[in-house]
Amino acid sequence: MHELAVTKSILKLVLNAAREIKAKKVQAIYLTVGEMRNLEQDWIQRYFDYISANTLAEGARIEVKKVPVVFHCKQCGQEFSADIHQEAMIHCSHCSSLDYSLLTGLELVVENMEVI
Repeated sequence: MHELAVTKSILKLVLNAAREIKAKKVQAIYLTVGEMRNLEQDWIQRYFDYISANTLAEGARIEVKKVPVVFHCKQCGQEFSADIHQEAMIHCSHCSSLDYSLLTGLELVVENMEVI
């Protein structure tokens, strides 16, 4: 359900940008979404279709590029990825340390949009 709130924010951002450039219609929106956001393209599109009715963005296609979760180990300096949905305890795959920082996976960016 959190896709609805996110999608409302996306629509607001897109409509503001479209008005600024005096676009007549938004045809596509390109998003970069980190895996930790747990956002599904199908739900974003469904909500977007519903809330964008009678706006410049009505009928726009949503394209999502997923960014994997990548950590940086503070112990050994290596980067590693983990499936946050499968692993109960995340640890460095190189040295087993639990001391790491998140590098990627929380992104939520409107990268681009196609307008006419």
